[in-house]
Order: sequence, then structure tokens, then C-alpha cells
Amino acid sequence: MDFVVSDLAVARGGICVLEGVNFTLRPGAALVLRGPNGVGKTTLLRTLAGLQPPLEGQISAPPEAIAYAAHADGLKGTLSVTENLEFWAAVHGTRGIDHALDRMNLRDLRDRRAANLSAGQKRRLGLARLLVSGRPIWMLDEPTVSLDVASVALFAGVVRDHLGQGGSALMATHIDLGLSEAAVLDLAAFRAQGRVQAAHGFDEAFA
Repeated sequence: MDFVVSDLAVARGGICVLEGVNFTLRPGAALVLRGPNGVGKTTLLRTLAGLQPPLEGQISAPPEAIAYAAHADGLKGTLSVTENLEFWAAVHGTRGIDHALDRMNLRDLRDRRAANLSAGQKRRLGLARLLVSGRPIWMLDEPTVSLDVASVALFAGVVRDHLGQGGSALMATHIDLGLSEAAVLDLAAFRAQGRVQAAHGFDEAFA
């Protein structure tokens, strides 16, 4: 099923930052969000993921279809790599984490506590959560932060496989992942004129 965004306006701190955003993300497709710092990439992704309401417009997505990977890795430091993935698999009602350990090169780290991982290892573990979510639409906010060149290539392969299996991906990234099939949406074209309008009383303090 398509993920459709129509005439969307989003706000940060009660100020509209993007308006008139329209796109359709189809199964098997990837869309890369581009634009200067502060244009509203994170705000848009948070809105699309359901973490804050839009000011205007419509978001049409299958229920329980979205897995969102933000700047934070979403890890429990006192749990091991295995325990973190098992936790997220249980949250999503899926079974098995071996494929996630293998695909994100975490097998040798499976018994290490997340608090003792390097920044890049933590990022790989955070991204591995996508593989145990069982959800077809991945929304990724700068997913390659802290990753070395080899890990970026590893993750790009994971995304490519996800698309090949009928999944889709919406990514805010300045890094070329080598996904020639990915379309690009420049959010600068949707920059709002700074009109103030609180989003239903919601304070987007973390947008």
C-alpha cells in the first residue's frame, strides 16, 4: 500500500517551517529528503511518524506500518546487544534476531552491554532494530551518523534488500548511499514563510 502525503504543513516550536508538502512513497521505493540545516527534515519525519500532529494536510499510511529511527539509538545501556534486540522484537511482536545480528555485523558483539559499545557500534545496533520491527516503511533521520565507510556500505545493502522485498524507505541524509533507485525531495522548495500557528496546543520541544 502506498504512503501518501498531501498538502502537509508542519511546525517547530509553534512556527510553521514547511507547507504544501506532497509526495507518494510506493512499496519498493526510496525517497531521500534533502535541504539545508534547519529546513525541517527532522520535524517532517517526526510528524510523518506520528510523534507530533501536522498543522494542515493529510497523511495516509497502512496501520502499524512505520518504523522510525531518529538521532537517538533507542538503546538500554545495561542490556546486551542480544537483549536490546530481543526487547524490540517483543515490542513489535516479531521473532528471531539472528538475521539482524548478521546483517549489521553484530554477531561478535551479541553479549556486550550496549553501554560498552563504541558510537558506531551503537548506531549499528540502533539500526538493527529496523530489521526486527517487521514493518514495511522505514523512516530514517541521518541514519549514517557515527558509521565508518564500511558500515555505511553495509547499511546501504540492508536498505537495498528491504526495498527488494517490497519495503520502502524515507531518509533524511547528506550521505550518498549509492541507491541509484532513490528519488530526491528538496525540502527547500516547501519552506514556509514563518507563520505562527501552534499545532493543536502541542509544544514540539523536541522537534
